[in-house]
Amino acid sequence: DKKTNDAKQLLIENGFELVTTGSVIDDEKGLEAERAIKDLKKDDFDLLMVCITGWIPSHTVIRVISEFKEKPMVLWGLAGNSKDGNGRLATTAGQAGTTALRKPMEDMGYKFKYVYDFPDSPSKIDEIITFAKAATTVAKLKRSKVGQMGYRDMRLYATMFDGVSLKAKIGVEVEFFEMLEVMQRMENINEEKVHRIVEKILKEWEFQKEPNHESLKFGVKIYLAIKEKIEECGYDAVSLIDVDGMKKLLKFPPSLIFMLIANELKKYTIPENDTLGAVTQLITGYATGQISAYMEFYEFMKDRVLIGVPDYVPIDVIDGPLTVRPTSFGKLSEGILNVSKVKTGKVTLARLGHSGNEYVMHIVTGTAVTPRSWEEVGWEPPAPQLPSLEVILDTDIDDFAQKVMGQHYILT
Repeated sequence: DKKTNDAKQLLIENGFELVTTGSVIDDEKGLEAERAIKDLKKDDFDLLMVCITGWIPSHTVIRVISEFKEKPMVLWGLAGNSKDGNGRLATTAGQAGTTALRKPMEDMGYKFKYVYDFPDSPSKIDEIITFAKAATTVAKLKRSKVGQMGYRDMRLYATMFDGVSLKAKIGVEVEFFEMLEVMQRMENINEEKVHRIVEKILKEWEFQKEPNHESLKFGVKIYLAIKEKIEECGYDAVSLIDVDGMKKLLKFPPSLIFMLIANELKKYTIPENDTLGAVTQLITGYATGQISAYMEFYEFMKDRVLIGVPDYVPIDVIDGPLTVRPTSFGKLSEGILNVSKVKTGKVTLARLGHSGNEYVMHIVTGTAVTPRSWEEVGWEPPAPQLPSLEVILDTDIDDFAQKVMGQHYILT
């Protein structure tokens, strides 16, 4: 009981919320196992800690955990300690219990992490926390929704998805809404709300030149209309039809809208109806606690890639003030382009992909450094320096390039 209570306290101190039962022993009638099952079913949880304090026949443990086989688990073996001054080790044989369970649990198809403590040493709480983050990410994904205005921007292939396999394998639901609904909602937006947000933008953002105030008001109205939809439907991530929708039909680049959704609502955002990009953001974001940013590839170099965005980055990845420039690209009307500097340092680039019903994550690490002076052709002169990084990859550039899954990768 002391070992159990100490283990519970360690978890609580590290931020875990627990659904608990008392110590379980191997009684002849199995009443302890039934009591534990009943206790653990009183509330939902994302991860089951199978905490072995000493030797126990495996069938008792399996009886309890078989009721929760769909949950990820930690098989956690506690260790003995030296009780007196002569260094004599006192053990309850916890690793006898865990070693009797590990292979059977593997053969029975349980998804678990095996963690074993050493005598007279702190528990391996970091290993448990890391696995717990993955387990809670999986659980959150099953409750998550991506909201998309429009479908298949620019008729791209790499941003398409299969809703059935995505729901079955990852758990995320994708819902669509029309631009017409947003325009209808805009008619009823309170002007005072619009004014307050415009004033907040002008006060908090660093403008490189005076913006068109009517353009700001229009963008804020669209944001407030989409905000209503997000809050009604509970979207965790949002993607909008960009080139073939916002820009083509409304003549309005959506960067201002994305910045407000990301910064004010703390939702994951990505343009161009990139569903799997949005799901990648949910996965990496839930696992790290960051609002993961999307980036596009501009150039491959011998040891690095140049990545950047022609619209916006969330404030979470900005180094310094949120800096914007009212400008236009090609034949578009004026938009608010984010030209902020991006944080450098150790980064991960990731992208979820699928082939049929099979899903894979392409992940690469590297060191992000301040990019050289560069410009994207097409911007109103003088061309802006887009939010960007040069990422010196930890792997061979060709190995990365031959596996690349799309133009958008998610940066953490």
